[in-house]
Amino acid sequence: MEQPGASSGKQPGAILFMCGMNSIRSPMAEALARQMLPNSVYIASAGVRRGERDPFVDAVLDEVGLSLGRHQPHVLEDLEDDYFDLIVTLAPEAHHAALDLTRTWAVDVVYWPTPDPTAATGTREQILSAYREVRDHLARLIRQRLATTVPATGS
Repeated sequence: MEQPGASSGKQPGAILFMCGMNSIRSPMAEALARQMLPNSVYIASAGVRRGERDPFVDAVLDEVGLSLGRHQPHVLEDLEDDYFDLIVTLAPEAHHAALDLTRTWAVDVVYWPTPDPTAATGTREQILSAYREVRDHLARLIRQRLATTVPATGS
């Protein structure tokens, strides 16, 4: 399946990243996409259910010079804008919810299976490693599938 923005040369104007609770995967993807995509692209994230902010996300984003700022997990109903060209789902429940929600919308919905790092156990460093893997996985997908029409800036 062709990924929007991948070969068409057309950058989506508004992208929503969705996961289960908007506490790990989707806000991480939002922060990464804001760094990699032009400022003209509207980027948001939301969860199917409301979650709690995860301090490990802040730690691994800080390692690459990013921050969630004042982001607090929210659900679709909290979004100010509900028009998106592309919805990227990162968890099965988010994908099903997005497909149900967009049955009558002209929007592309793509699923990027992304592991849940909260399943990691062990030392703090082992847990952080699982979060780093998710961060790097998302960065790679955004770079390959969404940022292909954007010239590299070296940042």
